[in-house]
Amino acid sequence: MLRTTPLLRQLPATVQTTRTAAASLTPLARKQQSNQQQVRCAHAISNPTLANIEKRWEAMPPQEQADLWMALRDRMKVDWNELTLQEKRAAYWIAFGPHGPRAQTPPGEGTKVFLYTMVGVIAAGAIFGFTRYFARPPPRSMNKEWQEATNEYMKENKIEPISFVGGEDYKGPGAVQSGPKPKE
Repeated sequence: MLRTTPLLRQLPATVQTTRTAAASLTPLARKQQSNQQQVRCAHAISNPTLANIEKRWEAMPPQEQADLWMALRDRMKVDWNELTLQEKRAAYWIAFGPHGPRAQTPPGEGTKVFLYTMVGVIAAGAIFGFTRYFARPPPRSMNKEWQEATNEYMKENKIEPISFVGGEDYKGPGAVQSGPKPKE
């Protein structure tokens, strides 16, 4: 006896049998059934529709492009030996042809990219120079004498004795990174 859920008890008997019949199909049987439906829907696309598609594709409205691609996609689900030569060519060209992102770059695009890049670099340099020109002077600790005194302080207090100035064998510049103090 077929067990039904409370929801199925409320439905008419025809709906119950349809749902139980569909549920009894194996996944392979469902796939074969849907493939048979797809095969029945796929019919040959007319030659005028596919004629000179390479030249017409870019000018076609997007909806028409999508419709044609969907028709070709459905057509390609059948045996490829049944496709016409024009359908095969159109499908190949739409999938791999030089249009959209694969289109040739327009002439002079490399020059435009170079010029815009140079304009950006020059603008960034101008902004940098402008801010440096109006910036405050460097702090008083940014001179060689102050930084040498910092090195001596680090040695006396053994700050970072293993890897920096506080070590006995250290011979590097330490904190010194600026030139001597400017004369006033």
